[in-house]
Amino acid sequence: MLLNILGRKVPSGKRWLAVVTAEQANAEINRLASSVSSRQEADGAWRFCLDAGPLTNSFFIIALRALEMEEERLIGQLADAIRARQEPGGAWKLYHDEPEGNISATVQSYCALLLSGKHKADEPHMAAAKRFIDAQGGTARTDLITKVILAMIGQYRWRNHFMVPIELLLLPPEAPVSFYDFAGYARVHIAPVLLAADRRFISGLPVFQTLPFAGGTAPLEGEQTAGGSPPPELEPQLTEAQRSIKELAAKLIGLPEKLHERARAAGVRFILERLEPNGTLYGYTTSTLLMVFALLAVGYDKRDPVIVRAVAGLKTLMCKLDGHSYLQNFTSTVWDTALLTHALQQARMAEEAVIGKAGRYLLSRQQTAYGDWRIHNPRVAPGGWGFSDVNTINPDVDDTTAVLRAIRRLRKADAKYSHAWGRGLNWVLSMQNADGGWPAFEKNTDNKLLTLLPIENVRAAGIDPSTADLTGRTLEFLGSDAGLTAKLPAVERAVRWLMNHQDEDGSWIGRWGICRIYGTWAALTGLMAVGCPPGHTAVRRAVRWLENVQNTDGGWGESCASDVAGIYVPLGYSTPSQTAWATEALLAAERRPTAAAQRGVRFLLEAGHWQTGDWRLRYPTGAGLPGSMYMAYHSYNIIWPLLALSRYREAAK
Repeated sequence: MLLNILGRKVPSGKRWLAVVTAEQANAEINRLASSVSSRQEADGAWRFCLDAGPLTNSFFIIALRALEMEEERLIGQLADAIRARQEPGGAWKLYHDEPEGNISATVQSYCALLLSGKHKADEPHMAAAKRFIDAQGGTARTDLITKVILAMIGQYRWRNHFMVPIELLLLPPEAPVSFYDFAGYARVHIAPVLLAADRRFISGLPVFQTLPFAGGTAPLEGEQTAGGSPPPELEPQLTEAQRSIKELAAKLIGLPEKLHERARAAGVRFILERLEPNGTLYGYTTSTLLMVFALLAVGYDKRDPVIVRAVAGLKTLMCKLDGHSYLQNFTSTVWDTALLTHALQQARMAEEAVIGKAGRYLLSRQQTAYGDWRIHNPRVAPGGWGFSDVNTINPDVDDTTAVLRAIRRLRKADAKYSHAWGRGLNWVLSMQNADGGWPAFEKNTDNKLLTLLPIENVRAAGIDPSTADLTGRTLEFLGSDAGLTAKLPAVERAVRWLMNHQDEDGSWIGRWGICRIYGTWAALTGLMAVGCPPGHTAVRRAVRWLENVQNTDGGWGESCASDVAGIYVPLGYSTPSQTAWATEALLAAERRPTAAAQRGVRFLLEAGHWQTGDWRLRYPTGAGLPGSMYMAYHSYNIIWPLLALSRYREAAK
C-alpha cells in the first residue's frame, strides 16, 4: 500500500523513506521563482539588504560625530538599529549561537550609542553592556579594526598597535615583501590605517573623555600629533621585520629622512586613485570611513569635497531591514542578480522579459578598466565583474563566473553577450594561481613573509590564496557552462589542487561561506562538473562526511564558530542555504537521489514556509573576516534552494 504524504514510499534498506516527487519539487520551485521575479527592479537588478552586523552603523555614527556633521535624524536611525540588536544580557552578537556575546561588536555599539546622544552611560542597557565588556577584559580584547577605531577617537594607544612602517607603501611589487603582496581588499584598509597611525592621529570628540572599561588603554598626553611626527618618547621599539622594511625602503628609494614624506604622499595618492564614482573607497564602507580619518590625519578639512562625497556615497548604501536602517558594508547587487538570473533559467521558470532585463543590467556592469589585479596579472585585457553595483575597478573570479553562467544562453541572440562572454572567460582563466587553484580577487597574493608583520589576523585577512570554494565554483562553471573537462591542463591542475587540499575527514574548508559545508559543496560540484568519476575516493569521502553531519530534521547547519575554530562546529539547527548546498552536492555526486538527499529536499520544502521572523532565515552563512564579520545574505534563502530543487527535479524524473 502506498502512502502519499510527501510522495510515494519506497524501501531504503530496512527503512521506509517518503520520497518527494518531481511535481512537489516543481511546486516549490514555482513559488520561489514567482516570488523573486516580482522583486526585480526596473533596471533589471535584484537588490537585497546585505547584513554584516553592527560594525558599519557604529563606525558611521563615530565618523559623523568626528566630522561634526548635522545628521541627527540619520544618527538616530543608525542608533535605533544598533539598540534593537542588543542581547538581554547587554552584549551584541555576530551570530545567534555566539556564546554570551562578541566583545568587539559590544564595544563598537556602546561607543556609537554613547556618541549618538540618545543613550546615557547610566541607563540600564548601557550599564549591562559595560559589565559585559569589563567581564571580557576590556578594549584590549577587541579585534584589530575596533582598536583602530578606538585609537582614532582617543580611546586606545596608537603605540600599542599598528606599528608597520609607512615606508611599506614605497616598496615595489618585486621586493621580497611589498604592499602589493596584500590582497586588494586588505590594501584599501591598511593604507588609511598606516597614514593615521603614522601621525598618531586622534579626532577630538567632546562627548566623552575615556571609556570606563577594564583593560582600556587611553592615549598618553601628547599622543595626538596630527600636524607632525610622534614625540620621541612615544616612538615604539621596532621589531626586526619592521627595521628591515625601513632599511629596504631606504636602500631602494632614497635617504631615510625623505622616506616619511614620500610614503605619506604615496598613501594619499593610493587612496584617491581608488575612489569609486560614488565617492567611496573600493565601494567598501569600512575602508571609506578609515579613509575619512586618514585624510583628516594628513590635514584635510572636514568639509573637503572628497570627504563630503564619501559620506554622500555611504548614504546610498543604506537599506531597510525589519523596519530599521542599516549601512551595508557593500552591496551584493551584481552577485545576487547573476545568481538569481542563473537560478531562474535552471528552474525553467523565467520569463523572457525578466531574463532580458537582468542580462542587460549585468552586461552594463562588466568592467573594462584595469584595476590592481593587473599588478600580478599584467598580460590580459579586463573583462571581469565585481560584487557591488558601485564597483568599477575591483572584479573578482566568483562574480565573473556567476555572470557568465547567467548570460550564457543570451549569447545566441545578441553578439554583445558573446563578446562579453569571451572577455570574461579569458580573464577568469588568466587568474588561475601558480599552484593550480583560484583566488577571489588577485592572482598569486600568498606571500608567507607577510605573516612576519605585526598585523593581527594577517593570514586570514591580508592575503588572497587559492581556496576550495573559488576553485570548485570555477570548475563547475568551466565544466557545466564552458564545456571544458579535466583534459584541459588548467582544469587538470585545479582538480589536482582540490584533491591535495581535501581534509582527512573528507571535507574542504571554504573561505567566503560558512564554512566546511560551503567548501565541500563547491569542491564536490566542481569536480563532478569536469568529469570526476562518482566512485573516486575523494568523492566518496566527501559524500560520507556530508551524510555524517546531516541533522535529524534532514537539513544541515554549521556554526560561524567553524570559521575561527578551523574545524566543523555544528549549529544544532538547519539553515536553508547550507541545506541547499549539501543537498546539491549529494545530487551532483550520485546518479540518483539518495536517502540523505531526499531528506534534504524535504527540509527545503518545509523551510520554504517558515515565518519571516525565524532567526534561522537570518543566520549569517557568508564569511567576511574570521571572528569579526559575517554576512546574512537575504537572497540566499531563495537562490540556493531554487538551484538545489531544480537539480533534484531533474534527477527525480
